[in-house]
Amino acid sequence: MTIIDRLAGLLDRILISGQDIGDVLFSVLLAAVMGLAISRIYKWTHRGLNYEHTFMATLVLLAPIVSIVMLYIRGDLVLSLGLIGSLSIIRFRTPIKDTRDMVFLFWVIAVGLGAGTYNWAVVGVTTPIVAVIVAALYFFRYGHSPNTDFVLVVNGSGEYRKEEIENVLEKYTTGKRARSFDVDGEKWEVIYELRFTKREKQPVEGMVAEMKEMSGVNKVSVLAPQLALPL
Repeated sequence: MTIIDRLAGLLDRILISGQDIGDVLFSVLLAAVMGLAISRIYKWTHRGLNYEHTFMATLVLLAPIVSIVMLYIRGDLVLSLGLIGSLSIIRFRTPIKDTRDMVFLFWVIAVGLGAGTYNWAVVGVTTPIVAVIVAALYFFRYGHSPNTDFVLVVNGSGEYRKEEIENVLEKYTTGKRARSFDVDGEKWEVIYELRFTKREKQPVEGMVAEMKEMSGVNKVSVLAPQLALPL
């Protein structure tokens, strides 16, 4: 093989035809648009306090980046093995607080894989289907418990009025369990784990107001034990 033949083969590998450029641009733009749509669905269906706006940007950027990686490989076994080796040295130190966030990450990765392998029809059909499933789970509040759990902390001084406190708890709650009781001289503190039914309206406010009227009770605190409070 002459030098000219080698140069011609090299140029064939370097040069990109107009059709290839159009396919590449369409794949990356399709992945970016789908990533943007998925990020909007994530924001619309998100519940809790662990919302981060940077995660939405991650969803938008991850899909086109994955599609670019797939365009690099293009069925090349050597490149795919090199990609696996390069990714193995990357360590992701950011913990995922909600497993639902991981599902959205896999979703945008799947979209990027589909766009990068020119499976545009599959991406266009499956993405709306998954979006409908996510919206249905959000609308029907799938997985939400009919009860709400709280932690009650009562601080007081003087005589510990256990019976009066538990009578109030039986009146407003569907379940209770004492977690701890601490006495320091004339001061005492008791902690209960409570369960309220969501069908009752404002049971917490009535319970706290009635406890504060008891003699000897100085402070009443109601805490939600969940890391992410449901909206």
